[in-house]
Amino acid sequence: MVADYWTLTKPEVNFLIVISTLAGFYLASPAGHLRLVLLIHTVVGTLLVASGTGTLNQYIERRYDASMRRTSRRPLPAGRLEPVHACWFGILLSVGGGLYLALAVNWLASLLAVLTLVSYLLLYTPLKRRTPFCTVIGALPGAMPPLIGWAGARGNLSLEAWVLYAILFLWQFPHFLAIAWMYREDYNRAGYQMLPLGDRKGDSMAWQVVLFSLALLPVSLVPSFLGLEGIAYFLGTLILGLGFLFFGARLALDRSNSLARRVVLASVVYLPLVYALAIIDKV
Repeated sequence: MVADYWTLTKPEVNFLIVISTLAGFYLASPAGHLRLVLLIHTVVGTLLVASGTGTLNQYIERRYDASMRRTSRRPLPAGRLEPVHACWFGILLSVGGGLYLALAVNWLASLLAVLTLVSYLLLYTPLKRRTPFCTVIGALPGAMPPLIGWAGARGNLSLEAWVLYAILFLWQFPHFLAIAWMYREDYNRAGYQMLPLGDRKGDSMAWQVVLFSLALLPVSLVPSFLGLEGIAYFLGTLILGLGFLFFGARLALDRSNSLARRVVLASVVYLPLVYALAIIDKV
């Protein structure tokens, strides 16, 4: 049962949320003045809200998850947990995390986290069954973690914070479109419109993956142009961005599941390394 409740929180998603929040907090902190206790509070509170969001999302989508192979063995569609228990678990995590951030960090970090939860559950989740535009809507709250981290460290948001937001916002499209292509049959069975109806050949997916990967390249270099990062960040991020674009272009040319999987893997490698370069260059 403990493992099932852990699964409800979507730990694989939370990993990226944690490192994004960490990066935002660290980069917002004055050099040599990292407040470790405040960092821990910010990460814990964000993790609680994110876990609550993941749990409530699975509660809302439990009937649809049952019709997809990749999600049918989750705790709720498989019947291992009662829906009402999952619902209350998600509510407790969400409310607890929001209050924790407000009391232990600041009101802005709490507000951003709660806004992420509300927009994800009330906008993105229902739109998944109505329009492929849901990906854009979902990317808005999905890019919030570095803003929460930045707000946790400074109590405000600056241009640099929004640059981090833009990087994560653009990164999500190649990542999630590749996943949507890999599991397109599963999504169709559940009635999710993650890809445009009738796009059997993946034309829309292909040009979007290339377009957003291409847009990500200059945006990720903005911190260097603003003088916030040095040459190591510039060169490292440029190489990573070109590599990410390479995998996206290969998927656009040969729309196979194996190449889509490589784009997902490349995306999971790309993001932590860009954050690591930004942090190392600041040290």
